[in-house]
Parts: sequence; structure tokens; C-alpha cells
Amino acid sequence: MDEQVLRSLIKWPNVPHCFGWLALDRRGQWRMRDEFAQANQLAGSVIQHTVLNDFISRNYACDCSGQYFFQNGPQRVFITLDATPFIARIIPSESGPQLLTQCGTEIKPHGALSDEKGNIYITGFIPQSLSEQIDGAVFTKTESLSVALLHDHDLDLFSEQSQVQEDACSFKGSWLWDGKNLPIEPIHSKELGKRFHFVKVPSN
Repeated sequence: MDEQVLRSLIKWPNVPHCFGWLALDRRGQWRMRDEFAQANQLAGSVIQHTVLNDFISRNYACDCSGQYFFQNGPQRVFITLDATPFIARIIPSESGPQLLTQCGTEIKPHGALSDEKGNIYITGFIPQSLSEQIDGAVFTKTESLSVALLHDHDLDLFSEQSQVQEDACSFKGSWLWDGKNLPIEPIHSKELGKRFHFVKVPSN
């Protein structure tokens, strides 16, 4: 969380929250949703400005009810989630591939999930800023267990590193990451919010 943002919260408390105007899509892009987009249930326009994208990512946080938001100075802009609070990418590096969120933070994976539509989710510890109160101005930096939808561009690479056995009722599998075999388990997409404590569409 930027220091200037924290100072503005103290200087201008009780600024009304904003809902519906910002979204996180399935590819980790922040989208601006004006009144027309909201009224017509459209995805909105992808934010292309690099500095603004970085500012949103640095000041992305969660409140105690599981609602995610962008702390824009004194105003809390709640974010509509297309899928999950984080989108995971597999990024190559000299020391080996990394799992990073759309905010550039590292995921320490525990396993993976596959839903009824074939989406892959990475579960693990992710650095987050947490507001203990819905209207609080105090944030705690923590690593907490969360979930990130794997970007569709990385599905082939994930498949190459995975082994899955299916039967009529369920499946089990494993995913090789950093020399370890991590479990792949089934889940229904509707269960994700409750299991990982997040709200896809925040409201007043």
C-alpha cells in the first residue's frame, strides 16, 4: 500500500465507497466499467495506462468480508471479479519458472483445482494487504491461502507438467512444480468463493 494513500485515508476519512466501476477480468486485466457498461452488463474497457495499472496493483487489498478493492487515495473502489481475486501466470526466469499474480506478487503453490468447465486454479499462499474492518484505514500485510485462476495462455504448459487419472465419478492427479508433485483436485466453480473467502460482486 502506497504511503501517500495511507496518509490520504487519515486526512480525508469517510469518503463514500465506489461500486461497479472497476473489474478484474479472466486475463488479469483491470477494466473500467462506465455507466453504459454497467447498465448493459458489458466487460468494460481494458485500462492500458501502465502507471495506473501499477498503482491499482500496489494498492489492491481485501476487507474482512472478502470483498476486494483498490484503495484510490481516500476512496475505496470495490472490484468486480470475473473469476478469482488473482490471476496466475507462469513466468520463466534464470532460476526457473515463477508463478506470479496480476499484481506481480509471487504465489507459493500448494496444489491446483480443476472445475466443471476445465478451468485450472492455483492454490497457495499469496501476499495480500488486509483491512481488518470494512471501513478501516489500517492495513496488515500478510501471506494468506488464496486462489488464482491460471491464465489460459499457460494451460498447455500446465498440462505438460501434469498427470491426471479420470473415472466415472471423479479424478485425481498431480502437477510437477519446483521438483514437487502437487495435488490436482476437482471443484465446482460455485464453491470457490466460499472456500477461499472472496466475493465476486461486492455491494453496499
